[in-house]
Amino acid sequence: MASSAQSGGSSGGPAVPTVQRGIIKMVLSGCAIIVRGQPRGGPPPERQINLSNIRAGNLARRAAATQPDAKDTPDEPWAFPAREFLRKKLIGKEVCFTIENKTPQGREYGMIYLGKDTNGENIAESLVAEGLATRREGMRANNPEQNRLSECEEQAKAAKKGMWSEGNGSHTIRDLKYTIENPRHFVDSHHQKPVNAIIEHVRDGSVVRALLLPDYYLVTVMLSGIKCPTFRREADGSETPEPFAAEAKFFTESRLLQRDVQIILESCHNQNILGTILHPNGNITELLLKEGFARCVDWSIAVYTRGAEKLRAAERFAKERRLRIWRDYVAPTANLDQKDKQFVAKDKNKKLRPLYDIPYMFEAREFLRKKLIGKKVNVTVDYIRPASPATETVPAFSERTCATVTIGGINIAEALVSKGLATVIRYRQDDDQRSSHYDELLAAEARAIKNGKGLHSKKEVPIHRVADISGDTQKAKQFLPFLQRAGRSEAVVEYVFSGSRLKLYLPKETCLITFLLAGIECPRGARNLPGLVQEGEPFSEEATLFTKELVLQREVEVEVESMDKAGNFIGWLHIDGANLSVLLVEHALSKVHFTAERSSYYKSLLSAEEAAKQKKEKVWAHYEEQPVEEVMPVLEEKERSASYKPVFVTEITDDLHFYVQDVETGTQLEKLMENMRNDIASHPPVEGSYAPRRGEFCIAKFVDGEWYRARVEKVESPAKIHVFYIDYGNREVLPSTRLGTLSPAFSTRVLPAQATEYAFAFIQVPQDDDARTDAVDSVVRDIQNTQCLLNVEHLSAGCPHVTLQFADSKGDVGLGLVKEGLVMVEVRKEKQFQKVITEYLNAQESAKSARLNLWRYGDFRADDADEFGYSR
Repeated sequence: MASSAQSGGSSGGPAVPTVQRGIIKMVLSGCAIIVRGQPRGGPPPERQINLSNIRAGNLARRAAATQPDAKDTPDEPWAFPAREFLRKKLIGKEVCFTIENKTPQGREYGMIYLGKDTNGENIAESLVAEGLATRREGMRANNPEQNRLSECEEQAKAAKKGMWSEGNGSHTIRDLKYTIENPRHFVDSHHQKPVNAIIEHVRDGSVVRALLLPDYYLVTVMLSGIKCPTFRREADGSETPEPFAAEAKFFTESRLLQRDVQIILESCHNQNILGTILHPNGNITELLLKEGFARCVDWSIAVYTRGAEKLRAAERFAKERRLRIWRDYVAPTANLDQKDKQFVAKDKNKKLRPLYDIPYMFEAREFLRKKLIGKKVNVTVDYIRPASPATETVPAFSERTCATVTIGGINIAEALVSKGLATVIRYRQDDDQRSSHYDELLAAEARAIKNGKGLHSKKEVPIHRVADISGDTQKAKQFLPFLQRAGRSEAVVEYVFSGSRLKLYLPKETCLITFLLAGIECPRGARNLPGLVQEGEPFSEEATLFTKELVLQREVEVEVESMDKAGNFIGWLHIDGANLSVLLVEHALSKVHFTAERSSYYKSLLSAEEAAKQKKEKVWAHYEEQPVEEVMPVLEEKERSASYKPVFVTEITDDLHFYVQDVETGTQLEKLMENMRNDIASHPPVEGSYAPRRGEFCIAKFVDGEWYRARVEKVESPAKIHVFYIDYGNREVLPSTRLGTLSPAFSTRVLPAQATEYAFAFIQVPQDDDARTDAVDSVVRDIQNTQCLLNVEHLSAGCPHVTLQFADSKGDVGLGLVKEGLVMVEVRKEKQFQKVITEYLNAQESAKSARLNLWRYGDFRADDADEFGYSR
C-alpha cells in the first residue's frame, strides 16, 4: 500500500501530503498519466504519476525492432476503454495531485483530483466505479480512501459494469495494424474524406503518430505543405534540436496530443501519410506557419487540399512579423527605396516577327517550302513591276518580276489561294498587269471563302508561340541540357549567316536558335564593325553559298554538344544522312578544329581533310606538308574536385537514390507553375481528349486537384498510365482522364525538368529489405525537404554519384550513414578518392566495434553468413 509522505512538523503526527497542480498532457494507460506545468519561456517540465492502490489493464506494445525474436503484445481486456475513459475526461484539464510513495527507481504513486483542490473528482475512484480498474490486492481496509475504493468496486460488480459484465472482455481488445500493405491505395480509397483519429505521439511540430478509427491503423502522418524544425539524431544516439524545434513540438503537442481529430489523407511517402489534421479549434498546419514555427515546402504543398495560397499567406504573415524561425528574415525588396518599389510604366512594343505573328503566314511559308524546295518548277513571267519610292504609308519596293510558277501542272499560287493561305489582289479595271491565270485565282478564292478555309475560317486564328533564344545566354543555358539529352532533333534551316553559322527553327520545341557547326574552322565572312568594314577571309563567300544551296529551308537533324558564351549552340548538322561539317572539309572550304578530337566524327573529318590537302584547292591551295615531330604525352595526376552547390531534396527512392531541385532555379519553377495553372484554369483540358504516348511530356492532375508537369513512362491501359513528375521526382499511376497536353509555353525548353536523380558515392546499400528500409528512413528523416550541398564525385551508368552535406553543419550525409552502421563502404581504387575512402572505412570500423545496426551480429559479410541476406 502506498504510504503518505512525512513532513518535518513538530507535532510528530503523520503529515498531509503536499497538494500540487498541473495540466494533463497524456494518458499512458488506465493507471499512468503524464502531468505538465505551465510553459514559461519554453516547453514546461513534466512528470509521470501512477495512480495509487489500483490496477488497470496493459495496453498493446509493438515488438522492439532491435529484438528479432520479440512479438507484438496485444491489449489486455478493458485496457483501451480505461485509457479512453481517462483521455476524454482529463486531456488538457487542470488537476491537482498528491504523491504518496516514490520507489527507488523514481516511479511516483499518488492520487489525482479533477480541479484545483482535493474536493474535486477522485480519478482512481471513478475508474473503479466504472469497472475499468480493480483495487490492488493486499490493501488494508481501515483507511478511508481504501474503504471508498472497496465500496466503488462493490457497486461496479453489482451493476455489472466494465470488466464485471458478462463475457471475457475480448470485444475491448483492438486489432492494431502497425503497417499498411499498399499506402497509395489506402490513401486513395478514402477519397480525401476526413477520417476520425486520435493523435498518439508528436515526433516534431509537423510529424505525428495517429490512430485511425474505427479500424485502428497506427500511422505516421506528415503535415502536407510544411516542415517544422526537427531533432537531428547524432551518431551516439542522442538528439540535437534545431532552433525552435522543441517549441514547435510543444505547440503541436499542447493542441493535438491525444485529442480527437479528423485527418484528410492527401498522399503518401513510403509508410508515411501526407495529410491535413483538422481540430474543432483550427487547422494546425496553418497555425504553425502563422506563428513562425514552420516553413512551406514545395514538394508537398501541391497535395494540400485547402489551397496552397492559404499556406503561402500564413507564411508571409510570419515573415512580415519576423516570428521565430523568421527572426532574421529580410524581405527581397527591403533594400529598395520606396520610390523604386512602385513606378508607372507602359509596355514596350515587342519587335514584330511577320512569319510567326501574322496569321497564316507561317502556314503559307511551310506549304511553299515543302512543295517547292529542291524541286524543279516551270516559271512563266507575267509582268515586271517597276521600283516604287517610299510614301508615308507604304515602304519602298525594288523592281519585282511577277510570274506564274507551276510544278507537275499545278499552279502554286492557285493551290495557295484555294487553301485559304493567300488572297487575290484586286486591280483597277484598266490595269492589265496581272496573272495570266487571274480568273482561276478568283475562282479558287471563292471556293476557299465558301468552305471557310484558312484566312476565311471562323475558327480561332492559329498562334505560334515561337521563342527566339538566339544570343539569349540565360535562356540558352536553361535549354542546353534538354537539347543535349534529346540526341538528334529535327530542325528547319531558316537562315545561313556563313558557311558554319546558321539560324534554325526546331518544330517540336517551337524555338529559334543560332547554331554553329562543331569540329571545323570555316573562313570568316565580311563584318561591319564600328567605323570600318572588315573584309572576309578567302573562300568565305564560297563556303556560305555551299551551305545555302545545300541546307537553306531544308529539313535537317542536329546534335547539340555545347554552347558558347554568347548563347549560340554548337553541334553537328546532318542533311540526308551527310554531316555538313565533313562536307565542308571535304570540299576544301573548312579546316578541322582541334575540338573535334573528342567527337565520334573525328576520323571522318581527318580523312576528308587529308583528301582535300592532296588536291591543294581553295583553303589548301598553298598547303605544304610539315615534318611530324614525335611528342611524348605528359600524364597529369587527377585530383578530387570538391565544388558543392546548394540543392533542395524533394524525393528519396526505396533504393536510396534521391531527386533534387537546384536552389537557384526554385523561384523560376514557382512562377512557371503559377502561370501554367492560371492558363489551365482559363482553358481547362477536355477530359479524355489526350491520348498519352510513352516518353511524351504532359500535364498530370495530382491528388490535390492541381496540375503538374510530367512524363509518360508506361501506358498499361487507359486506366493505368505510369507518369513521372519531372520537377519533383515522384511517380504515380493515373487514368488518362487525369492527363492533358503540355502547352509549349510551359515545356522543358522554357524551364528544363527540375528534379535530377543522384546516388550516394562511396557507399553500398544493403540488399536486405529491412536494413535498406532503416537506411532510407534515416535519410528521409535527415534530408527530405531540406536544403543540402551537393558535389558530383563520379559518373555511373544509372546516374551521377555524389556526396551530400547538411547545409548548416557541412556534415557528410553518406559518412553519417556509415557511422550509424546503416550502410557499407564501397571501396574505389581511384587515387583522388583515397583520402575520403579512408575516412569512410575508419567510420565503418567504429560502427563495427560498437555493433551498430548492420554490424549488431558482427561482420555479416563472411561466407557463412548468407542467411542474413547480405553479400560483399
